[in-house]
Amino acid sequence: MRYSEYKVVHIVEGGCGTILLGSSGLPMQKIEAELNKYAQDGWQMVFQVIEHKRFWLFWSREAAIITLGR
Repeated sequence: MRYSEYKVVHIVEGGCGTILLGSSGLPMQKIEAELNKYAQDGWQMVFQVIEHKRFWLFWSREAAIITLGR
């Protein structure tokens, strides 16, 4: 399917949970709310990647990079 425009959404897990707990996971309710908001505007999810990045010195945290198209 071809899309005429794309949008990239970057959602990161919380920093406080990463520091205090070592890992807190991606905020699923926030991801769901963002996707529902964009779906109402006609956007469809095209692709999703989960990245792991270093956070400060000892920790790493996840982020979801979601590509939307319409």
